Amino acid sequence: YKRQPLPLPQAHAADGIEWRKCPSVERLPSPVECGTVSVPVDHAKPDGERIDLTVSRIRATGEPGERRGSLLYNPGGPGGNGMLFPLYPRALGGVWKRLNTRYDLVGYAPRGVGRSAPLSCQDPLEFVQGPNRSPRRPSPAYKEERKAQAAAYARGCAQAQGTERLRHYTTPDNARDLDAIRAALGERKLNFLGVSYGTYIGAVYATLFPERVRRLVLDSVVDPSPGKIWYRSNLDQNPAFERRWGDWKAWAARHHGTYGLGSTPRQVQRAFDEVRDAVDRKPAGGTVGSRELLESYFDVAYADSTWDRHARALAAFRDGDPEPLAALAAPGGESGAGDGAADAADAENGNAVYNAVQCADAPWPRDWARWDADNSAMAPFAPFLTWENAWMNLPCAHWKAPSSRPLDVRTEPGTPPSVLLLAATRDAATPYEGALEAQRRLSGASLVTERGAGNHGVAGGNECVDAHLERYLLQGKTPGDHADCAARSAPQPESGPARQEQVRGKGRG
Repeated sequence: YKRQPLPLPQAHAADGIEWRKCPSVERLPSPVECGTVSVPVDHAKPDGERIDLTVSRIRATGEPGERRGSLLYNPGGPGGNGMLFPLYPRALGGVWKRLNTRYDLVGYAPRGVGRSAPLSCQDPLEFVQGPNRSPRRPSPAYKEERKAQAAAYARGCAQAQGTERLRHYTTPDNARDLDAIRAALGERKLNFLGVSYGTYIGAVYATLFPERVRRLVLDSVVDPSPGKIWYRSNLDQNPAFERRWGDWKAWAARHHGTYGLGSTPRQVQRAFDEVRDAVDRKPAGGTVGSRELLESYFDVAYADSTWDRHARALAAFRDGDPEPLAALAAPGGESGAGDGAADAADAENGNAVYNAVQCADAPWPRDWARWDADNSAMAPFAPFLTWENAWMNLPCAHWKAPSSRPLDVRTEPGTPPSVLLLAATRDAATPYEGALEAQRRLSGASLVTERGAGNHGVAGGNECVDAHLERYLLQGKTPGDHADCAARSAPQPESGPARQEQVRGKGRG
């Protein structure tokens, strides 16, 4: 990819977006509005095949003269759907409500996600079917089984959309889509908040279109080094997840009086391993085996707000009640939490786009011996995530479409005028070193660090961080090269039912 952007068809700006009441499938009540933006599958061929991207909006609530324009949002993934962003002011309040006084909050579903020319590589109900095993020391036979599943999934993606469509799921393609949405909104410059993988879209956008950036916030920052995209960055996640898993075990041990899981992290690990073995003997709720259990407990590495509920579910199972754990770890979504078929479709769709983007973005090792050696060497030191992370990414070893070369992300002084980076030092999905590397590559970037914290997605919840975010988006002011914020207080065990997770989605990066 060349640094100079491809010409943007003027049709985007001329056509605008026809805003209407959102269809029921989006579950977005009034006053949220929905529309579509047409983009080329291949931005180098603007007159070729096109797809429609869905967008959502809630208008700024303040005086018209104080309006700052549209703030676009991407929640990460890859494969995350940002259509729920306009609900943040009502559902979460705080900084989101204050920003909505000046900004229209605009969410969108990236290409392949949701109703944006959706990608599916496998029958969704088959994809989420449980129970499944996740052995701590996978045997050669088990590895062969997972290799075959990964190859079949890659074939399914190619059959669903063809290799020509699949080659256009790259992050530069997503950045060009973002620019098309900006133009359709009638905005001369972009205001964008990207979380996790959304930070990589933002960094690539700033490289391709530096003169079109007004405000750029990158929260929980992917390391944009070309050599890290994506095989290396997934390996780097494994020790970071192990560290965060240790944070949860230490917290649970401190509250042994409440949960009874053990008074040391080692005892908590033993309790978890006993449950892991038990659900393989007799699956919780008939659907939760060790793989579903493990995937559910990845949540504790993403958000402290999940810690109490996951500890309670483990404790209840050990006390003879498997229902809380079965509900928590049910494949495809929690039992009774909504439409099971729709939840399964969302889960498989997110996984399909995750693979499509990562496999298209960069070359991956095609030799299983390389994967086996790298993950076998890492698993003894980072057993929590290593093998499940490998299986999740393994379709890229069998991908049918060509891969591209990652863009060399970097900007020159003064373009864009300023960038705000937000990061937590103990983040697992996007380790802190990635924020430091992004700051080196994005000229003039200011880094706000939540010290000693590990929540993935720093904005919204830390008053110090939110003050910097608000000051930047409303006044264009950054705190200089660096600013530190203290971590939020550790969660406390709750006496009542555990809290439901909020509307923010999660991804691996």
